[in-house]
Amino acid sequence: MKNSAPRWRNLVLAAALCGAAAGAHALVSPPIRTTAQGIEYMCGGSGAQEAAFMDMVAPQWAARFQFAVNQASGHAAAAGVKVRVRNTYTGETSFEAFADSPTLLARLAPGSYTVEATLDGLTLIDTISVVAGQMALARFVWPSNLSTPVQTQAAL
Repeated sequence: MKNSAPRWRNLVLAAALCGAAAGAHALVSPPIRTTAQGIEYMCGGSGAQEAAFMDMVAPQWAARFQFAVNQASGHAAAAGVKVRVRNTYTGETSFEAFADSPTLLARLAPGSYTVEATLDGLTLIDTISVVAGQMALARFVWPSNLSTPVQTQAAL
């Protein structure tokens, strides 16, 4: 009987540690959202842990979009970006969302797309080709003289 008390404390301690680890994981794992077009996406990368998480899961997504503003000391992460992805051949909007973090991952179908990323009224355009089993990447860097107001999902 004397040994059962320390075991009980060890089990409680182990459960508490597992709960704390699960809570910490929840903080760095952004939610998966769905657009009006039915495409799943995730925004994240605002903090170091969240950026590491996004880097880790990015290969499991069809497309990765990164947003930054050019600065004298390098690139500063940008958030508040309106993203519109159009099928290159039909012009049909395949994906439209608001990126509230510097990285957006999307489950786009294979195809060729034109991507429009708008921050503070300035739209940058790039093209990507999504191939099954490979992640497409588009990076958008706005000029340093861009003023970035706080935007919300309603701005979309």
